[in-house]
Parts: sequence; structure tokens; C-alpha cells
Amino acid sequence: MERLPSWIRQHLAALRALLVLTLILGAAYPLLVTGIAQAVFNGNANGSIVRKDGKDVGSALVGQKFTDAEGNPVGKYFQSRPSAAGDGYDMLSTSASNLGPEDVVDVLPVPGAKDAEGDPDGGRQSLLTQVCARSKAVGELEGVSGARPYCTPDGVGAVLKVFPAVGAPVRAVSVNQACPAVPFVAEYRGVKVECGRPGEDYAAGRTVPVRGDARAVVPADAVTASGSGLDPHISPAYAELQAPRVARERGLPLETVRRLIEENTAGRSLGFMGEPGVNVLQLNLALDKG
Repeated sequence: MERLPSWIRQHLAALRALLVLTLILGAAYPLLVTGIAQAVFNGNANGSIVRKDGKDVGSALVGQKFTDAEGNPVGKYFQSRPSAAGDGYDMLSTSASNLGPEDVVDVLPVPGAKDAEGDPDGGRQSLLTQVCARSKAVGELEGVSGARPYCTPDGVGAVLKVFPAVGAPVRAVSVNQACPAVPFVAEYRGVKVECGRPGEDYAAGRTVPVRGDARAVVPADAVTASGSGLDPHISPAYAELQAPRVARERGLPLETVRRLIEENTAGRSLGFMGEPGVNVLQLNLALDKG
């Protein structure tokens, strides 16, 4: 070995180090960690699978929809929060909407127009309009007010485009309410408010969100998706809002439903991190179990 050229000795040393580290870090360590996980945390290591009548029905770590074939909420089940992961809770498309709080102006669909794939143009809803539409839908489902600040009564963002952008307005448009809708306010600083016209360019106008005097009853997690799009929990407030409907649909005392909510509420991590959450899948299974 001593007679070998130095560059060969260096390569052999590197090869030995590669083989040793591969055995330790690529085989022994993963096998050790996997073995400990299977022995001590078997359920968590295998995906926290939830079973019913001997069949896998989901994971305690991943949310899912409780809707019928047409996408309508099933009344006897608690509903999950919205999801931006694919068509909803798709683990292969986990993501947020990537829309920020300043995304308040819709792109109205143009009748007869086609998108890039040749399908009818559906426009694009802003984050604000998505929140408003969800709040309105939840309010109708639960029999409460779905109104909230910066939303119109018909469930879109209450946003005006004002022209000129500086100085006294000469024109005001409710850009998220397509004609022939009646604008949510009749006037803005003495100027009559117009409905939005699909295809018209309002980019030059000043964006004016209008807060209104509505007070939100529907909780925030009922109208916004989680960062991963997979969160299986809802807030206790959202569960409490749904409790009367579920109790009525199932013919159960409201107190029974509230007790099940409490039993399926997880506290803060380590006692102080995050907020309490209700696991929707486990709660619905508890309801089915009776």
C-alpha cells in the first residue's frame, strides 16, 4: 500500500469512507429508527390510519370531505374546513392557495369566451370573494348569518374601482358584481356606482375595499384553507356552530353532540403551542358509533 502513488491511496481511503458511511447512515441508522418507530409509535409510523368495521376510512392526520356525489354537504356530518390541495385534501397536491390579503379583485367570466384549454371561461375569484362565498354558504347551511366585513350580501368581495385614482371621483364600479347585478352601494362620494362589466379593464382605477358594518358569525377556519390543505381539524367554535344542525339531522340531544365534540378535541401541543382543534373524521365516526 505504501508503494502505491498518493493519488491512488487517497481514492482508496475515500472509497473506504464511502462504504463505511453508507452502511452506517444508509442502512444501520434507517433500520434502527424504523424499528424504534414501529415498536414504540406503530400507529403514527404507519400513517395514523383510522378504521371502521375492519376497513380503512382515512387518516387522523389528513382531512377529508363529507359531501354527497354532487359535492353538497351531508347534513348529518360535521364539515371540514376548506382545502386548496388539488380537488381537496389531495396528499399529492398539498399546498395553500398562495393568494394574499391584497387579492380582492375578481376576473369576471366573459360569456362565450374560452380558456386556454377550450373550456368555457369561468373567470377567477379573488381570495376575498372565495372567503365571502364560503361564509355565505356556511351561513345558509347552519341557519346563521353568513355576513362578514368586506363582503356583499350576494357573497362576493365588496370592492370598488374608482376613477380617477387621484382627486374627486368621476366613476365608481363594483368590480366583483357582474352586470346586471345591483351594486352593494348606490353611491360613492356622490358618484353613482356601476356594476362590473366582464372583459372591461379596470386596472387604472383605485381599489377601494368597503368594510361595511357586518359582524362575522362564521369562524375564520370555516372560510379559509390551511397552509398544507390537509389539516384534519376545525376550531371548537366551528364545531359548536355545526352542532345544532348535526343534532337535528340525527335526532340526538344537543348536549350529546357537544359531549362528543369535547371528547374529540385535542388541546394545545405541549400545553401551550397552537390552538385546540376538533378532529372531524374521528368526531363523525364517534357519531356513527352512537
